[in-house]
Order: sequence, then C-alpha cells, then structure tokens
Amino acid sequence: GCGTTRNLQKAAQKNLLAAEALQTAHVGISIYEPATGKWYNHQGDKYFVPASNTKIVTAYATMKYLGDSLVAGRFTEVEEGRLQVFPSGDPTFLHPEFRYQPLFQKMKGFKKILLSTGGWRDQRWGSGWSWNDYDAAYMAERSALPVYGNVATFSLAGNVLRSIPFTVPVAGDQIIGYDPFTRQVRNKAFSMERGLDNDTFLLRQATTNFSRATIPLRTDIGLVSSLLEDTLKADVVPSSIAPGYAYSPKKTVIYSQPTDSLLKPLMHRSDNFFAEQALLMVSNEVLGYMSDAAIIDTILKTDFRDLPQKPRWADGSGLSRYNLFTPKSFVAILGKIKAEFGMDRVREIFPTGNEGTLTGYYKQDSS
Repeated sequence: GCGTTRNLQKAAQKNLLAAEALQTAHVGISIYEPATGKWYNHQGDKYFVPASNTKIVTAYATMKYLGDSLVAGRFTEVEEGRLQVFPSGDPTFLHPEFRYQPLFQKMKGFKKILLSTGGWRDQRWGSGWSWNDYDAAYMAERSALPVYGNVATFSLAGNVLRSIPFTVPVAGDQIIGYDPFTRQVRNKAFSMERGLDNDTFLLRQATTNFSRATIPLRTDIGLVSSLLEDTLKADVVPSSIAPGYAYSPKKTVIYSQPTDSLLKPLMHRSDNFFAEQALLMVSNEVLGYMSDAAIIDTILKTDFRDLPQKPRWADGSGLSRYNLFTPKSFVAILGKIKAEFGMDRVREIFPTGNEGTLTGYYKQDSS
C-alpha cells in the first residue's frame, strides 16, 4: 500500500538518486507491484536511450513469433543436383557455438546451390549506429545468411598470425615485417583493422604486443558464396528470386536450433549480433522478408499499441542512439512477457542477480 510506496521512495532517494555518480545523469525508475497494482515512479514517463535494454523488446518479439525452433531457411530442389535456398537470417548458421547444422548438411548433397537474396531488404548496419565502429567486435554486420557469426578472429601462435574460421587477406608494413606467404611477423607490436568496404585486414604499428582480435567481416553475398564453394566443393550462385509473402507448399522448411538456445546467450551476454539477427528472423517469418524497420512498425502498431508511452524503436540490439523508451513502457513489456510466456521461461532466458552481464550485482536477489 502507501507504506510500501513511501519505503520505495526513501530507498530510491537514499541508495540511487543521491549517488554521486548519478548527480549529472538523467535517471528514470519505474517499479510496479502486480499484487496491489501500485506503482513507484521517478520520471517513469520520460524518454531515455535504453541501450541494451532494447534486447528485452527483441526477446519479446522472438518469443512471440519464432516458435520453439529457429527456421534455418527454406529450400526447393529445382532439379537433380540443384538446390534453391531461401535464407532466414539465422545467426547460428556455421556459428562455432552451434554444432548442429542441418542447412549445411542439406547443402552438402548438391553440386549447384542458388542462394536467394530477394528476401533481404535491409542494410548491414542499423539505423543510428556509429559507423566508424565498423571493425569493432560488438558491431558485426547483419546479413541474410550469416556465416561464422560474421566475424574473423586473429591470434598469434609464436610469430605466425592465425585467423579463424578461414584464412583472410592481410597486409602489413615493413616495420612489422609481415610475410603474406608464411603469415609470419617480425615485430609483434601491432594492432589490426579492416578496410571499410572490403575484407582486407591491415597490421598497424602499436606500442603493445598483439595477442588476439575479433573483427567483423564485410559479409556481402559474394563472400558467403565463395566461402560455401570452398567448403562444399559446389557451385554456389547468388540468385535474386524473391521468396514472396506466402511460402509456397513446394518450399520445405528446415529448422536449426531451439529458439531459447539463441535467446539465452542473447540475453545473458547481451549479444548484439544475435539480437539483430533475431529481429530480422521475426521479420522474415511475419512479413516474408527481412527488414527491421518494417517489423518494428508492425509490432508497434499491434503488440505494443497499448504501451503507456509510444517508443521510438530503431534496432534489435540497442546499438542505435535513436532508440527512446520510457521506464513505464519497459515495465509493461516485461508484464506482457510474464503473462504470455510464464516465469519459468523468463528465468531460463533472462539473467538474474550475479549472472551474465549482472555478475557481481544483486547477489541477494538471484533466486
């Protein structure tokens, strides 16, 4: 009742709002008690940039529209030895964390594979992303058919530069003394960067020794085709045939992973790439094509039409500074998640105290 609200007000004032670190910050707090219907709000109806809290919204859409299993893609066998593949945006395709690869196994049996690009109606980066972070590990590019998480990881074994999952072109200056044939370096004090519009990686002189770097790939359909050709020993050709809004009965759906096996790491480690691709997968299932703007518009007009304040929702991960949500709207979305999917599933997917990105926090509240 009123006493609870007053206690919350005092606790918020003492433990949070009076904190020195928050004196120059904009702070919004919204606490709702379902049993009594009571609220505590401090600027709960004001708009804030939610950053990775945006993933809560993406998680709702994923839980609602992707069912219990992820669609790896759809395919038709055009004629003997030829396979037409309609990708779905599944980020687990050839991802090192997911050993089960049914779409790849299906591709293995064919000499020619047509990769449809017609379902992709988006950009590699989200609206409002900081484009000059393009080679930062947390900003992997989005794509219709992701491969290996759309990143390459580099490390040194002795003085040999190694790249996983495949060998990529690397250039270095004379000071570093990089040999492109043996992939050896003379000087280990370097950093790595990638060209903006290609997959050429550069070694730059640095003050500290290089150890390891994960850098996004420029994942256009040409790179994906050539990688699959090398791996499958087949002819892989991009095709502009659009999947259309209604998937014809002739197309066969192939599933990859349980949906929650994507959602759990997405939420626990706040995985930007998984979040972006999950939203694109929702778009593909609901609309028949991949467009974050289109699916966001659709969900705002349907599932989220009754939120306390209409959000400005720009992407799946929260990388965009264009996102604006109120604390009260987040409480409403969390309420929808609990009501529609149940607390058991919430506990499985969402990190609790002292878990994931909350390690070291809320230890007493982690049960």
